[in-house]
Amino acid sequence: MDKITVLVADDEPSFRSGLRALLGSADYLALVGDAATGEEAVRLAADLQPDVILMDINMPGISGIEATRRILASSPHIALLMLTMFEDDDSVFAAMRAGAHGYLLKGALKAEILRAIQVVMGGSVVFGAAIAHRTMRCFATLKPIGPAGSSRS
Repeated sequence: MDKITVLVADDEPSFRSGLRALLGSADYLALVGDAATGEEAVRLAADLQPDVILMDINMPGISGIEATRRILASSPHIALLMLTMFEDDDSVFAAMRAGAHGYLLKGALKAEILRAIQVVMGGSVVFGAAIAHRTMRCFATLKPIGPAGSSRS
């Protein structure tokens, strides 16, 4: 079986280093590159065509949200997993609107990050527990559109 190729995009050298070590510990993953800016992430994604990108939101130059949008416009087959410190609703929903396939906080357990890579690679969407709870609370407070169980004809 081929390894899952991963590109890391984060402006913090120490965090990129930690992710390199984590990815190197999983024999089914292959780190193909890392980017320190949004522009570099877009360029490397186009050149390397990884299976999965771990993307931070707060990047120098263009943001991780804009980089995600640009990457997916030209390479929709790449699975984008946001890995960031931002847990506010605006960041989460902006990432989802940009096409991200998942959203984890940087404090996620190593096993959770590895599992999330496999989940998005499999075509599913993944949220870290804190983000999933926020999203559920947001939707629970929305006003219903119509009667429950009704269908429009």
